[in-house]
Amino acid sequence: MVNSKRVLLALVLALVAPLLAQVQSSGRSGNLKVRLTYTDGSAVNVQPLLQLMSGASNNPVAESYANDAGMAEFLRLELGMYHVRVTGQGIEDADSGIVEVDDRKGAQSLFVTVRRVGEGQPGATAAGPTVAAPDLKIPEKARKEFEKAGDLLSRKEWQKAIERLKRALDLYPNYAAAYNNLAVAYGQLGDRTQEREALEHAIKINDHFVAALVNLARLYTKDNDLPQAEILLGKATAADPTNPETLTLLARVELAEKHYEEVILNCQKVHAVAHERYAMVHYIAARALEHLNRLREAATELQTFLQEEPAGPRTADARKELASLEEHLAR
Repeated sequence: MVNSKRVLLALVLALVAPLLAQVQSSGRSGNLKVRLTYTDGSAVNVQPLLQLMSGASNNPVAESYANDAGMAEFLRLELGMYHVRVTGQGIEDADSGIVEVDDRKGAQSLFVTVRRVGEGQPGATAAGPTVAAPDLKIPEKARKEFEKAGDLLSRKEWQKAIERLKRALDLYPNYAAAYNNLAVAYGQLGDRTQEREALEHAIKINDHFVAALVNLARLYTKDNDLPQAEILLGKATAADPTNPETLTLLARVELAEKHYEEVILNCQKVHAVAHERYAMVHYIAARALEHLNRLREAATELQTFLQEEPAGPRTADARKELASLEEHLAR
């Protein structure tokens, strides 16, 4: 049987890349999938207009209409910072905040919460698990400071971005997204203490804030505190149970923690949703099944992985491992 230590270490180390990375290279591209939900968690079904905006210049790059399931996709984007503006009948204008398209992440998912017109007034539906009540009260001045900071982040002007984010937080101390972006800037400057404190503030304000939960989990992974990373990723997947990226991250940590049954369950959840860029879940599932001595199922998972990712950096190892399993099963 192929020694598992090298592959397992690579799986865990893949967690430590920051949510907002620095990759920028001409000739490479990435895809962005956008999912819109109302504050009660239901899909936005009014087919609103989505404008993809350049984070650096704030100019429109592309437009698309969401389908009646609240989904849209932007393909073959130049690597860099973007944000999505959402407009439509019966909903308030919304902005996703800055996201980086990074080809190392494959097809990235962006989740945007949209309010119905009049929501937040007496008698309106209360916010569901996808949004915290403080996020419904962000003053316009604070939001503008946040957006200016996003432009600075896209230009990698970390200290200036910190100054803008602090202004936003002075105007509105319960601005969870500002704390999350503050953590990103501190992380780029190598200030791990401030990075961690900012993320903890974000989660204290909104304990369903997936981006902050995942970012903090990455920090715990760097510190080799996998149990705490697993707890945070569990909360993130509870808040957003169909996000294939977060589920995959959780499965990786669970594999390192030898929670094999949980690994298989979460890999099955990824397989049940669109996961074109997450073939790795089949490799992860195979490793868990091997540890449980369910070798035929492990071989099937490796075969599926190779079908979905016939060429790539993990393919050679997967083929060797599959050959070893098949030889063992044939005895």
